[in-house]
Amino acid sequence: MVPLVVMLVAIVLSRAAGAIGLASLDSWHAATRVGLAAMFLLTGVAHFNRLRADLIRMVPRQLPNPGALVTATGVAELLGAVGLLVPMTARLAAVGLAVLLVALFPANIYAARSGATLAGRPATPLRWRLPLQILWIALLLWVAI
Repeated sequence: MVPLVVMLVAIVLSRAAGAIGLASLDSWHAATRVGLAAMFLLTGVAHFNRLRADLIRMVPRQLPNPGALVTATGVAELLGAVGLLVPMTARLAAVGLAVLLVALFPANIYAARSGATLAGRPATPLRWRLPLQILWIALLLWVAI
């Protein structure tokens, strides 16, 4: 739920900045790109901090080299976050991140079903994870248009 809160706060603050005169944030579309970028920066950094071991345990056992997969997805999230902030690359970044979320969803299913934890707390239950994934994908595709 922390990523959702970070995204929502960043959207609201960005939109407020646009409302008081910051021209680059004068639309909900632009503010949403900033909110999504903030969320992906947060989740991307998690691939390299104290949550790394938990994320590695979330990788389904059938997949090879979980550490490399966590590194690759973390790098992709960080690059995508930066890409969302650059108008020239925002569309490609948004589509790429949407594809990444679809590709990562099996790991979220595995984590929820296997009892995996993140920082000592249970992984997000599927009844919450699925709607969140759909929301994030929908927002990414919306900002890609």
